[in-house]
Amino acid sequence: MIGVDDLFTALLEAKSAVLADVGTGPGQATPEEASSPSGPAGRLLVRSNLTGTMQVYELDEGSGLRQVTDLPDPVATAHYVPGRRHAVIAVDSGGDERYQLYLLDLEAAAGGPAQRADLEALTEEPKYGHHFAGLSADGRLLAYVSNKANGIDFDLWLYDMEKGGHTCLFASGAYCQPASGFSPDGRFVSVLRPGPRPLDTDLLLVEVATGEVTNPMPHPDEAALVGPPAWVGATAFYASSSVGRDFAAVVRYDVDSGGTGALIGTGDGHDAEVVSSRDGGTLGIITNLDGAHRVRLLGPDDLDNSQEVPLAEPGVVSSFVIPEPVFSADGRHLFYTLSTPRAAGEVWAYDRQAGETRRLTSMPNQVAPDQLVTPEPAVAESFDGERVPMFVFRPEHPPADARAVVKIHGGPESQAMLLFDPVVQGLAAAGYNVIVPNVRGSTGYGKRYASLDDTTRRLDSVRDLAAVHAWIDRAGLGADRAALWGGSYGGYMVLAGLAFQPDLWAAGVDIVGISDLVTFLENTSDYRRAHREREYGSLERDRDFLASASPLRHADEIRAPLFVIHGRNDPRVPVSEAEQLVAKLHDRGVRCELVVYEDEGHGLVRLTNLLDAYPRALAFLDEVLSPK
Repeated sequence: MIGVDDLFTALLEAKSAVLADVGTGPGQATPEEASSPSGPAGRLLVRSNLTGTMQVYELDEGSGLRQVTDLPDPVATAHYVPGRRHAVIAVDSGGDERYQLYLLDLEAAAGGPAQRADLEALTEEPKYGHHFAGLSADGRLLAYVSNKANGIDFDLWLYDMEKGGHTCLFASGAYCQPASGFSPDGRFVSVLRPGPRPLDTDLLLVEVATGEVTNPMPHPDEAALVGPPAWVGATAFYASSSVGRDFAAVVRYDVDSGGTGALIGTGDGHDAEVVSSRDGGTLGIITNLDGAHRVRLLGPDDLDNSQEVPLAEPGVVSSFVIPEPVFSADGRHLFYTLSTPRAAGEVWAYDRQAGETRRLTSMPNQVAPDQLVTPEPAVAESFDGERVPMFVFRPEHPPADARAVVKIHGGPESQAMLLFDPVVQGLAAAGYNVIVPNVRGSTGYGKRYASLDDTTRRLDSVRDLAAVHAWIDRAGLGADRAALWGGSYGGYMVLAGLAFQPDLWAAGVDIVGISDLVTFLENTSDYRRAHREREYGSLERDRDFLASASPLRHADEIRAPLFVIHGRNDPRVPVSEAEQLVAKLHDRGVRCELVVYEDEGHGLVRLTNLLDAYPRALAFLDEVLSPK
């Protein structure tokens, strides 16, 4: 039987395949390829960490995966250029998140994976970030958002792929995010603009010819999320919207009439999202069921006749997540990445006409799913009666002396999903009961629940950790030897738990966490400050509260040993957040270890660093939580 250390290493080395894009037209396929089961274009772009970082591969039926990039940094996104054998990719430097966009020649890459010198730079402003927002159907225009105008606001820009030249189409005055790119007729580009409140987003349609902006679903009197448009024609689309409701439903909007209607996915207490085929003939409704996904396919004019998609072969999985699925142009095939708690990501396809599901990739992983743990759902009741949903991973062979690790997700506007997590499975293999909560502030449980930690209610989410600890105690899972583990906002929660609940927690592992909300907001990247102040509170108005809720200001209460991991180039949570806390704990004689990686940013993405950091963190927990 494989040993725990070797199993943890094998889990960290697990390879995944993530769908990036589907070929769409001339230049992507021959007539023979147009009938391929892989899709009308016959080819897919896939990102995979086969080399130890995420690089780009092309997948077709005849030859499988072919590596097309070999860059020193991971590739964040990759998209086909319609009508050409090229792709646009996004790459940063050392985790600094100042992404630049490059043109990758896929035919030239047939002779060997492209190096940095083989790429054509489409943006060359390394001080600023650029995020892909879409390509027009004819491949002539590239849309992207960038903060290059003032270093703060992410505006919408266009680049002419034939003539060159960049044009600012929409000066947003905000931290805009890409939506679903161009409308089918190329008239609009869509972006998501944050509103003045937490969890508040507007969908904007920007007219390419004039720059005129339309807000199809305004909600000035409430915080609500509106998602990207799934077009079903030149003037109509569906979008996810929580305007006027707690959970997001799918709403139809007609551009010409300005009317909305046809709600889908309402009344069941779950958020729904939507994607559409490029011909507009098929919709995919993705429902979030407590961290897992269900997918239904239907026609936009036949909403009562949905077809649930069997997203994996019978008996393979029971719970899964499929981020950002993509239809083939004719809507026959749905391509997606499927990840489960016991298996890393693979690319799959569902053939709607044949009713068949097929796996398109098979990563060479060393750990079989039956060696890993299936999570159980649980609920902890918090101080005010709020119910905190959790996933519990119990070791197959628990030791006589129970130990527990509570792993908290980042965000805070995020959700622990039923995805493959090598750390969770590695801890369970090492004999730890692993509890993964969605404390208040998590998404996926309605916008009321997601708002319960906003600004001056921040410490209520920390109080949820005490409820989780009480549940661990009642369940007999090792409350007297329970540790906290988390990254980013989860790292803040680790430090806050140790500072505000020192009698409950026996150790902590903090990864790129916030130690002081004031210094974090003062020192984070300029473009993130206003964005994060909506959630955490304003330096101008809420400074006293931010200080009071900062673990650093209560470091004298911390007595549990702590292991800290950070990236030197982190643009979100500066490494100074780790250094200032560690210095204070060292002054008090509290055991605290800090590991800083010079080539990482906000988290670890390089296999060499993962294999160094996480086994050390596990060994740290084994030592400090061992029976005395």
